[in-house]
Amino acid sequence: MTDTFNDDDAFACAGLRLTVDLGALVENWRDMARRSGRARTSAVVKADAYGLGIEDVGETLYAAGARDFFVATADEGATLRLYAPEARIFVLSGIWPGMERRFFENDLVPVIASEEQLTFWMSVLSDYGDYPCALQVDTGFNRLGLPMDDAIALADDVSRPASFAPVLVMSHLACGDDPANAMNRQQLEAFRKVSAAFEGIEASLANSAGIFLGPEYHFDLTRPGIATYGAEAVPGMANPMRPVATAEARIIQTRSVKSGEAVGYGRALQLTRDSRLAIVSAGYADGYMRSQSSGGVPLRQTGIAGGHGFIAGHKVPVAGRITMDLTIFDVTDMPEHLVRAGDYIELFGSNISVDEAAKAAGTIGYEMLTSMGLRHERRYISEEAEE
Repeated sequence: MTDTFNDDDAFACAGLRLTVDLGALVENWRDMARRSGRARTSAVVKADAYGLGIEDVGETLYAAGARDFFVATADEGATLRLYAPEARIFVLSGIWPGMERRFFENDLVPVIASEEQLTFWMSVLSDYGDYPCALQVDTGFNRLGLPMDDAIALADDVSRPASFAPVLVMSHLACGDDPANAMNRQQLEAFRKVSAAFEGIEASLANSAGIFLGPEYHFDLTRPGIATYGAEAVPGMANPMRPVATAEARIIQTRSVKSGEAVGYGRALQLTRDSRLAIVSAGYADGYMRSQSSGGVPLRQTGIAGGHGFIAGHKVPVAGRITMDLTIFDVTDMPEHLVRAGDYIELFGSNISVDEAAKAAGTIGYEMLTSMGLRHERRYISEEAEE
């Protein structure tokens, strides 16, 4: 007799589980599209769709209506092309010698972000003829992008090849998540000059946080990323997004420990009462960061005592140091019958937001999501989101 083992079985017995709510993902993207007003709304799916799976996320957002996508690398773009056949796929890291075939075969649009890339791209056009690109301009971030003066000079250069015809000019906000920061207005005014120089070419400035800054930041195309995945785009503002990802880990063992004993590496936690502990199959190798430990982490300066998990209606703290594969939680204050070996504890999700978990680690939701390791068994659920 042949035994069968399906994906549902794998999820049911996995030590680590990641549930991705595709219905919430779509609703979040549509929410950002509504907030974008007249601007078209793209989907940013770089870093394996913020750790949630570019295949399923890309296919879902394409079905929801997204037709412009942003990825970080050509390999991500080639994967996405299988799931978004008619979309424009922009590659943020641009193009370098030897990558031409990868771009052309998968119909990818390079984002030209430096003088070196621009020089190479001009040579590509002379050999291959017309092909679309996007042009990134630095308006004060000092990361990627042509200097403003160079970009405006390029727009006015009548000698540039006719085949060089960008389909998008873009820049990126440095302080969009801080609405009161004067840098936002400075970048907006700078980008308006760039957009005017490239009259007739679509312009894009706003990421998730930029969308919340208002219509003048939206231009022709917005680029929501983190908000689509349910995390906060603007710290300190109530997050209107639905949670998308839920990470859970199995409780391997519970144990009783006497007052005065220590827990974990470095005796980082000294117990001041008789305690019950739950040892869980998740650690920093799985993206559950060591800096969420309850002690023994001198670099954390958040003023937060450490991370928490959620089980059977109770929020429980991390006990001691998080290790590579294991985390200990203090479940002393829970009724004993509610915590058993084999049960699952939520690391983040609808009860503990990914941003709350991230703050306990001294980081941001972006890093928490994209750090999820390969050991999580994934399940995708989808409820029909209303138009």
